[in-house]
Amino acid sequence: MFEIRPSRPQDGQRIVEIWREAVDATHHFLSNADRIALEQQVGGFLPYAPLSLAVDQDDRPIAFMLVADGHLEALFVDPAFHGRGIGTALLRHALAMHPGLTTDVNEQNGQAIGFYERMGFGRTGRSPLDGQGRPYPLIHLAHRS
Repeated sequence: MFEIRPSRPQDGQRIVEIWREAVDATHHFLSNADRIALEQQVGGFLPYAPLSLAVDQDDRPIAFMLVADGHLEALFVDPAFHGRGIGTALLRHALAMHPGLTTDVNEQNGQAIGFYERMGFGRTGRSPLDGQGRPYPLIHLAHRS
């Protein structure tokens, strides 16, 4: 059982832990140097970003998402909670507020691409580099409202 709530300043450390654990479980394509650099960047802004959290019965964050201007910037679920519908619930929450939601997914993350396509997203394009200019192509997706 979980509920969705806005993030609070005291959630910051746990949010970074979720990001780290989820990336380590799903982003095997990242070089070690890029993985370390990304964690430094993420640690500098995620704890202060206006996130939506999925929290367990003890109010402990187990997943988070960041939506800015109708674009899903991040959706990460603690790997211990994968397959329980938490990512789906967060995404549906975002779609209720932003019916034409867009997102970008690393091309090498086939599991994530499949998830978004099952949730009604369609491919709208591809970029050869990620948002930081690294060689991790992005697939651009938009929800077919």
